Amino acid sequence: MAAPMALTRNMCSFARIFVGISQLGTRNLSVYRDRRSCKLIRSHLQLTSSTSFHTGTVLSSTPSSITVTDEPDALFQKVSVLVKGHDRAVLDSYEFFATMAAKELGITLGKVFEPPKNIERLTLLKSIHIFKKHRVQYEMRTHYRCIELSQITGSTAQVYLEYIQRNLPEGVAMEVSKTAIEKVPQHILEPMWKDQPTDDKSSQ
Repeated sequence: MAAPMALTRNMCSFARIFVGISQLGTRNLSVYRDRRSCKLIRSHLQLTSSTSFHTGTVLSSTPSSITVTDEPDALFQKVSVLVKGHDRAVLDSYEFFATMAAKELGITLGKVFEPPKNIERLTLLKSIHIFKKHRVQYEMRTHYRCIELSQITGSTAQVYLEYIQRNLPEGVAMEVSKTAIEKVPQHILEPMWKDQPTDDKSSQ
């Protein structure tokens, strides 16, 4: 007796699901078993075969920030990134991140080295009046990492530096120095003595 009742419940639930997704219009589904009936009447809402999604267009009144200019991009012979901090492990991790980002962007890496650390010591006299030799010495160590990039354009350098500066960890400072390649001015290309008149008689 329990099995037919469970079967009736399953059929009723299946009928509810079927009514919700069917496209047959208004229809009555009835299941009868041992004087127990399960009648479902579908609502009179018409269903469509295609699923419609709401799509909206976002119109921005502000103009695009991308501008196209005819000016040539700047070219840097070398871009040196110097980072310093007090935790050596943090600098090692950041150096790995910066070099990996440069390789992913296709930037030519020059030298990646560790400059000598700077140690500042402070000596304090622990005893004020007596025991002159009883002193305490404190020191602060500053570690450095230097990453040099060679033959890089101005736009690529701007994107790369902005990316690594946003991911700069706490307690780490950065210093960037750039060496640009510029065209030789025209007044330097031409020799200056061409403008001055030459005296052949004086030379003879």
